[in-house]
Amino acid sequence: MDKLNIPQGSRVYLDSSILIYTVEVDLKFWKTLEVLWRKFAEGEISLISSELIITEVLVKPLKSQNQQSVDSYNKLLFDSGIELIPITRSLLISATNLRAKHNLKTPDAIHAATSIDLNCNRFLTNDKGFNNIPRLPTLILSQIELD
Repeated sequence: MDKLNIPQGSRVYLDSSILIYTVEVDLKFWKTLEVLWRKFAEGEISLISSELIITEVLVKPLKSQNQQSVDSYNKLLFDSGIELIPITRSLLISATNLRAKHNLKTPDAIHAATSIDLNCNRFLTNDKGFNNIPRLPTLILSQIELD
């Protein structure tokens, strides 16, 4: 049994690092990510992120002209069923408040605000800086253990 601690029916918010580790096949996290993607493929959970993730994950492969990675990210982002949430004025206001209160960088504040506004059950990241945000049910990838 896994300790990923994502109950069936959960809405799981993905920070950009999760997609990067998936596409780049980071072996350090692959066993945990396999569980995540299996649960998603089997319809046990839904996966959500802000459209902001597009700009975060595609820059490096575009700069290096790595078309294979660009194609992999595009497939994952646009063909897998991940729900991408548009950035709205109300989300930006929520993000601004989080940024002011918790000293977050703008992209992190947008991700956190989107997850909170959508009442996601889990916020999956590898950034420990999200741990201090109330109402953000953070799971740190590097702290997840599998049996």
